[in-house]
Amino acid sequence: MSTLTPAEIGHFIDAGRGVVPADLVIKGVRLLDVITGTITQTDIAIVGDRIVGTYDSYEGTRQIDGTGLFAVPGFIDTHLHVESSLVTPLEFDRCVLPRGVTTAICDPHEIANVLGVEGIRYFQRCAEHTLMDLRVQLSSCVPATAFETAGAELTAADLVALRGHPSGIGLAEFMNFPGVLFKDEGCLAKLSAFSDGHIDGHCPLLKGRDLNGYIAAGIRTEHEATALAEAREKLMKGMTVLIREGSVSKDLHALIPLITADTSAFLAFCTDDRNPLDIAEEGHLDYMIREAIRHGAPLHHVYRVASWSAANAFGLKDRGLIAPGRRADIVLLENLESCTVRQVISAGRPVTAELFAERGTVEPVGLASMKAEKVEPDDFRIPASESATRVMGVVPGRIITEDVTLDLPVVDGEKQVDLAKDAVKVCVVARHGKNRNIGRGFVHGFGMKRGAIASSVGHDSHNICVVGADELDMAVAVNRLIELKGGFVVANDGAVTAELALPVAGLMATTSFEEVHAGLIPLRAAAKALGVVLPEPFLQVAFLPLPVIPHLKITDFGMFDVDAFALVEAATPEGVQG
Repeated sequence: MSTLTPAEIGHFIDAGRGVVPADLVIKGVRLLDVITGTITQTDIAIVGDRIVGTYDSYEGTRQIDGTGLFAVPGFIDTHLHVESSLVTPLEFDRCVLPRGVTTAICDPHEIANVLGVEGIRYFQRCAEHTLMDLRVQLSSCVPATAFETAGAELTAADLVALRGHPSGIGLAEFMNFPGVLFKDEGCLAKLSAFSDGHIDGHCPLLKGRDLNGYIAAGIRTEHEATALAEAREKLMKGMTVLIREGSVSKDLHALIPLITADTSAFLAFCTDDRNPLDIAEEGHLDYMIREAIRHGAPLHHVYRVASWSAANAFGLKDRGLIAPGRRADIVLLENLESCTVRQVISAGRPVTAELFAERGTVEPVGLASMKAEKVEPDDFRIPASESATRVMGVVPGRIITEDVTLDLPVVDGEKQVDLAKDAVKVCVVARHGKNRNIGRGFVHGFGMKRGAIASSVGHDSHNICVVGADELDMAVAVNRLIELKGGFVVANDGAVTAELALPVAGLMATTSFEEVHAGLIPLRAAAKALGVVLPEPFLQVAFLPLPVIPHLKITDFGMFDVDAFALVEAATPEGVQG
């Protein structure tokens, strides 16, 4: 909230005392107090974007009949990448605000890895027009590591120059935890520059003294815990644990037992990466809330995690409660257990289709960011003399991958796919115009029997990642992706069988979220027709090139051992890579 004049404060006081009518009153609603758990029928009085009265009766210029409904504070998604919704921030706003998400704390490091400062400034401009409060953290790891080719690089000085925008909170997830532990000069410079504010974390499987050192750098929140023991250690060491349920990383059910009266003040919910299919078919934070309650977590503590605890963790002291003086972010529910949303109030405004239509527009950026050159089937050959091969093992529902050794056939000095062992090729093609790198390897767990799927969404540098059982189909998929200026492509028998264009930095569509949702359905069917068994194959592909998540990954430099934080010796045709 901005600085108030004495007259404005005086009006709030008078409206709260009932001396003058409020701008908006929700009449006769059942208010859930997320602190005590009590439910009380009351009016809620609002002036401008502020709640001024509760637990009494009020009159207002506008009124909403709350009879039979429940009022809870607006939900706060504490860590997400809007780009993973495959739509622009303004479309994301229209997609999830009606589900009760009134604040979203995003890290635009996907677009930042493609466009740098221009990408972050685009998100900041969008945040000036969204109805929800879109908070834009400053991306700490662009690029995430030195072992891949990104489209941009952001130094501490670049990030400092971006500070001061009203949407800012602090430094986004510090993914390069090895850089922190080994005191990389660039990492320390960023940590120092933001040491007076909030620094978000990212340290999967880190524990013991290494975890102590990481937290000692000033990092306070973290979303990568996938098991109770890991989450409890982070809680005990003073971190707020952000429980995640994305489209690939699904940690909610493992961590629901963590939500108790003792811990709910130190937990929050986040989605990290969630696509329109899951949002349409399951929900967003509303899904997390009803699932947590369904599995036995105490009801008002679940709503506390979704609001007040989340606000406190990120220093947003003006929201998270339905109480006088707080920002008027309110969700009206038909049922608390099922989190069935009837109406959303965002900053004192009832959310309607007309309100979305009145917003300003922001021109998309990065429409010419796809700079990869055409590939040939031979570009995906993998020369070798030994059958023993380190293969990336995909685990459904997790972005952590296994480091598996398989004996693969070698024919005429070239390593082959082995469908019986579920081992197909995975390659990363550099797309930023800086080189013609192609990293090559094998992946296990897709179930693919034929064809190929390709994606320009490849965390975090967003080079093209292609998984295939056939080199011709891999080339067809990649070349069509280049023509589309980014997106998803499925190819089989030398032809494209499904596609979705994502031309905004190769990450987001220029169309509505409804159109993206409709386009993902035939894509998923086309991938399954290849034999793919993964529920979300494209998002799973997107995380194969993420070299800050254990254990074995791939970049445009080649296969990467995350545990050793070093490249595996690449087996690629001479002169092609680099």
